Amino acid sequence: MTQDDLFNTNASIVATLSAACAQHCPEAMICFISNPVNSPIPVATEVFKKHGVYNPNKIFGVTTLDIVRANTFIAELKGLDPARVNVPVIGGHAGKTIIPLISQCTPKVDLPQDQLTTITGRMQEAGTEVVKAKAGAGLATLSMAYAGARFVFSLVDAMNGKEGVVEYSFVKSQEADSACFSTPLMLGKKGIEKNLGISKTSSFEEKMIAEAIPELKASIKKGEEFVKNMK
Repeated sequence: MTQDDLFNTNASIVATLSAACAQHCPEAMICFISNPVNSPIPVATEVFKKHGVYNPNKIFGVTTLDIVRANTFIAELKGLDPARVNVPVIGGHAGKTIIPLISQCTPKVDLPQDQLTTITGRMQEAGTEVVKAKAGAGLATLSMAYAGARFVFSLVDAMNGKEGVVEYSFVKSQEADSACFSTPLMLGKKGIEKNLGISKTSSFEEKMIAEAIPELKASIKKGEEFVKNMK
C-alpha cells in the first residue's frame, strides 16, 4: 500500500475513534500509532477542536518505532547492545520525514559519509524493508507493538509521578517550520510538560530537516482537509 492508500483507509478510523474519545473521555491521553502518523495526528486534532475539547498536550503520534530501528541498526553496525544505544529521531514518521540524528547518538559513533547516507536511508525505509522481507504478506507487527508499549509505559510512569521521563513523539509543535513535528518531550501527569526541541544538528541533518518540511506540511494539510470535508 502507498502512503495515500494508508491514509484513505486509516483517516476515517482515526476520525471515528477521535470523535468517540472527545465525547466520552476528553481528558484521556490519546496515543496514535496509525500509519501514516503524519496525517492522522492532524485528523485527531481537528476532530477534538470540533468537539471543543482539544488539548495539544494530550495527543501523541507514536514514532518510537523509528528510534527502536535506528538503535538496532547502529548497534548491529558497531557491535553494540541495542538496549544501550540511543539515536534521537525527529521529524515525522514516513520516508524522508524520518530524521535520525546520528551525530547525537549515545554512545558516540563516527561514520564516513557514504555509510552515514546508506544507514540513514535504511532507517527511513525500514518499513518497506520489512514488507519486502515478508513478501507482502505482513507488516512490522511485533516491532510496532514493542514500540507502542515502550511509549505507553513511559507515559503511564510520567502520569504516576515519575520525574525525568522523556520520549519522542509527533505532536503539535513550534519547534520547526511545521505545525506538527517529532522532538523529545518531557512527560508528566498532564501529558507534555515541556517540548525539549531540536538540539544541535550536523549540516547533513539540517539538510534532511529542510527537505522534510514541505512533505510534512502537505501531510498535515491533507489531514486537516479530510476533517473539513467530513459530512
